[in-house]
Amino acid sequence: MNQTAHLANNPRHIVHMDMDTFFVSVERLRNSDLNNRPIIIGGLSDRGVVAGCSYEARTFGVHSAMPMRQARQLCPDAVFIRGEMGIYSKYSSLVTNIIADKVPVYEKASIDEHYIDLTGMDRFFGAFKFSQELRQTIVKETGLPISFGLSVNKTVAKIATGEAKRSISRELYVEQERVQTFLNPLSIKKIPMLGPKTYEILSAMGIEKIEALSKTSPELLERVLGKNGISLWQKANGVDNSPVEQFNERKSLGSEETFETDISDMKLLNEWIIGITEKLAYELRSSNKLTACIAVKIKYSDFNTQTMQKRIPYTSFDHVLIEEAKELLVKLYKPKRKVRLIGVRLSHLVSGTQQLSLFEDTPEQINLYQAMDKIRKKFGPDALGRASGR
Repeated sequence: MNQTAHLANNPRHIVHMDMDTFFVSVERLRNSDLNNRPIIIGGLSDRGVVAGCSYEARTFGVHSAMPMRQARQLCPDAVFIRGEMGIYSKYSSLVTNIIADKVPVYEKASIDEHYIDLTGMDRFFGAFKFSQELRQTIVKETGLPISFGLSVNKTVAKIATGEAKRSISRELYVEQERVQTFLNPLSIKKIPMLGPKTYEILSAMGIEKIEALSKTSPELLERVLGKNGISLWQKANGVDNSPVEQFNERKSLGSEETFETDISDMKLLNEWIIGITEKLAYELRSSNKLTACIAVKIKYSDFNTQTMQKRIPYTSFDHVLIEEAKELLVKLYKPKRKVRLIGVRLSHLVSGTQQLSLFEDTPEQINLYQAMDKIRKKFGPDALGRASGR
């Protein structure tokens, strides 16, 4: 029996949980005077960008990634707040900890959303009832509003969550036999990872609803969109065999350097730390990841090894990570001792690089990162670096 047939006979139970207007909800928890008011969060200068907004602000046409200057014009009476990633990271961790305590397999997809695999648990609890109780626990213990979709795979569950946000209950269960009838009338924009360019291409072909996409020849879609065309056709037909990848805070990205000659010069050690951290930050951004924990490792000439780590607000920016790494190095290093190896490790990884950049008030800095990353992508990660780094 092939995998698709097996899944059809033994449907999975996958939950997607998404915290509604997460940044706004956190701010309202901190200040109840913000309830029912239009809220816009992001870089506060005219050249800043909207990172999140309340439903009240959306009625004026404001949306994420919009220039802040335009948002001010559309909704001048809104409350404008510069986001604090440290606070949002804290609340994100609270939700993750509750989920981790209740379920065997979960994936932290971003700072405000999780996938949960309840396959098999339905024999004992009932997947929908369990999901409802978990959602209620999160709301009660954190005060944050959260919606969920439950279905046979990650794609349908995520789409279901989007539809659940329209309902009073904020919950939606799409059983296996209802998957196609649920998907058919929806816009293809609802399909995860279907970007604006792809939408334009499909729309020009007369494909605007999921039903139309599901009935289009997969060979034609492959010719027009490459392998992504086949993936979109499968999703339109309710097929997604991708697993819920167990979230592991130890999952990390790291690099070490063993010196040809042992080093005791703090200036040189700083240069190596800067160079290593800079490359790791580029790897983070390249894979659309953020880190919430940084560790520095030192191995002395006598092979004695010391490591120190620190929890930090989610980030993927060099200038933030380098300062944290240098601070850890100062605390960790014992002066005048010779070092044979130095390393940096980033852990607690989640998706969301682009989201984070929206809090910055300095578009020039973001543009600089994008330009530098473009050069590295073309010529290699070593093509560009800080003058003080290795």
